[in-house]
Amino acid sequence: MQNKIKEIEEQIALAVKEVKSSRNLQEIKMRFLGKTGVISSLMKNLRDVAPEERPSMGKLLNALRQWSEEKFDAIEERLKDAELKKKIAEEKIDVTMPGKVRENGSYHPNTLIRNELVSVFAGMGFEIFEGPEIENDYYNFTALNTPADHPARDMQDTFYISDKFLLRTQTSAGQIRVMENKKPPIKILSPGKVYRSDDDATHSPMFSQMEGLVVDRGITLCDLKGMLDEFARKIFGESVKTRLRPSYFPFTEPSVEVDVSCFECGGKGCRLCKGTGWIEVLGAGMVNRHVLEGCNVDPDIYSGFAFGMGIERIAMLKYGINNMKLLFEGDTRFLKQFRG
Repeated sequence: MQNKIKEIEEQIALAVKEVKSSRNLQEIKMRFLGKTGVISSLMKNLRDVAPEERPSMGKLLNALRQWSEEKFDAIEERLKDAELKKKIAEEKIDVTMPGKVRENGSYHPNTLIRNELVSVFAGMGFEIFEGPEIENDYYNFTALNTPADHPARDMQDTFYISDKFLLRTQTSAGQIRVMENKKPPIKILSPGKVYRSDDDATHSPMFSQMEGLVVDRGITLCDLKGMLDEFARKIFGESVKTRLRPSYFPFTEPSVEVDVSCFECGGKGCRLCKGTGWIEVLGAGMVNRHVLEGCNVDPDIYSGFAFGMGIERIAMLKYGINNMKLLFEGDTRFLKQFRG
């Protein structure tokens, strides 16, 4: 047994000779002193020793165990002290060095324009309504008087999730939800993300829209024109004027395209307005009777107008951005230009 004990002591001495971390030491300690360790196994085997020899054998094994524990504890204390000193050295901070300068962030052009638009229309009494981005076919198309064979419903133009659900292609779906749940007078603004299968320098598969809806007694196209005049002056400058051109949208009748006089050249003609003196900014019109009837709003008593604009388009025009993709790349060199 004495030879066995001596052999174990040599094994321990050899094992701890190259130990470099307290974690490594713990593994070695468990190999000898753990529940299934070498020394623990010898202690358990005492029951197989003759009764008259057990006291002397137990004394030798207890001495081995005490020697091992003291050795491991001494090495562990030394290792922990070294590890603490290393950690302190690594985390040391020179308080005399100048601090790191962190640049202030800035709002994204889209956020700037959205906030500005919300402020303008809130000043005219509009409330904010944000509908769901995942819509069903009824709210996105059918309730907006879009025929079943309309090209906008095609798979190549719309992102369908299933036969009934899709990623909304327009925030106009929000006006149906509002009219179904609120009686006139209605004056809401509905900003949010929309999705269409389109991608080039001036279009993106995902972009932001802002839809406006007004429904009340005696609303006319003149009210729409007056509101748009105020919008144009607030966003593009006091001298900017608007004009309406006939167009077609399924959910408005009559429908119009809205242009603003070029704020770059004052209407004289330049590259921005392509020499015409006018820039198209949004679509609008009087809410179609069929849309009002579908929402249980009597078109013989109430009338209304709706308008929709692309927030990215307004941002590109106002800030002179020539490629829509710049708005989605997150390049800080680009975004720094809009820091207030």
